[in-house]
Amino acid sequence: MASHRKSRPAVPGVAGIRTPALATAALTSVALLSQTAEAAPAPDGRPSIEEVEKKVDDLYRQAESATEKYNEAKETTGKQRTRVASLLDDVAKRTDRLNKAREELGSFAAAQYRTGAAASGTATFLLADTPQDYFDQSHLMGRLTDRQKGMVDDYVTQQSATMEKRREATRSLETLTESQRDIRTAKATVQKKLADARELLSKLNAEEKARLAAIEKQKQEEAARKAAELAKKQAAEQAAAQQQAAAQQQAAASGSGTSSDSTGSTGSTSSTGTSGSSTSGTSYATKADKALAFARAQIGKPYVWGATGPDSYDCSGFTQAAWKAAGVSLPRTTYDQVNAGTTVSLSQAQPGDLVFFYDDISHVGIYIGNGMMIHAPKPGAYVREESIYYDGESAIHSVVRPA
Repeated sequence: MASHRKSRPAVPGVAGIRTPALATAALTSVALLSQTAEAAPAPDGRPSIEEVEKKVDDLYRQAESATEKYNEAKETTGKQRTRVASLLDDVAKRTDRLNKAREELGSFAAAQYRTGAAASGTATFLLADTPQDYFDQSHLMGRLTDRQKGMVDDYVTQQSATMEKRREATRSLETLTESQRDIRTAKATVQKKLADARELLSKLNAEEKARLAAIEKQKQEEAARKAAELAKKQAAEQAAAQQQAAAQQQAAASGSGTSSDSTGSTGSTSSTGTSGSSTSGTSYATKADKALAFARAQIGKPYVWGATGPDSYDCSGFTQAAWKAAGVSLPRTTYDQVNAGTTVSLSQAQPGDLVFFYDDISHVGIYIGNGMMIHAPKPGAYVREESIYYDGESAIHSVVRPA
């Protein structure tokens, strides 16, 4: 379980966050902050600030979801491209063998022509679309030597295998083309969502930007409060588990009369307060420390959709890179990362665990303890430390332990 340090106080800024221009405007317009709770409709019929804020958040979420679809299609395309190349190489080799078999049969046909024996039959065979059908209907095979029969059999086998491989390569090329279309579609979707969000924000005046920043500040304060509550709950559960483990050890020692023997026979309790192997718990903690050390070193780097580092990341590219630094290979997308480990309850979350968000599992961050995580939040933002409740409690989908 996480090491429970003293909870951080709720503060407007967190290390690694580069304050956007609209937040700066808010801080210089203190008088406007008191208006946060009021949804002031625009006099000209434009959407309210609250509606703009929700729309922008939705657009960013949709863009991130499209980013994961882009990542998935890109990964699939890479695998398919490799397979197509392998198939085409195989077809080329088989075609070469088929041509050699054809040349041998051609030599046989020429010899027949010179001797005047069944020349027309062999020529017909070489020109036939389906040589096997020809053999089934003729007496040619009865006039061939064993070696010649072997040549014909080899030709038929090579032709059949080559045709099948060509069909397989054609199907793979069609699948590859479809995946490439998926990439273009996902890319266009991301770009459209981001453009729409930028357009909405560009239409806000200074006062509206300040009020929007105030709404964001209020959300951050609420998220920090929820994180502190989770940290308190986790600390209480850890203390209770440790007390229970101590009581069990004491009872075992009293029953055996030998403290040292009972210690060896009662099983161990991991540092997280859950029963199990302390060795495995220590192993996970060691890997998690490496992943978190890498994650902290990336704080301040920009979110860029489709990026996997080292200068920028999207959310799943960031978690993949962090755990790779710990020697653990994670899949590329959130859809696959959520299945790449053991699901645990939120109250049992440990530093290093992956926290997934939204019903479509389109976002992920790395838990660091005390209800906090490090993540690559969204387009226009930077890798930062933030409450796991940054978008509300209902946004949390699941917690997965990857190693």
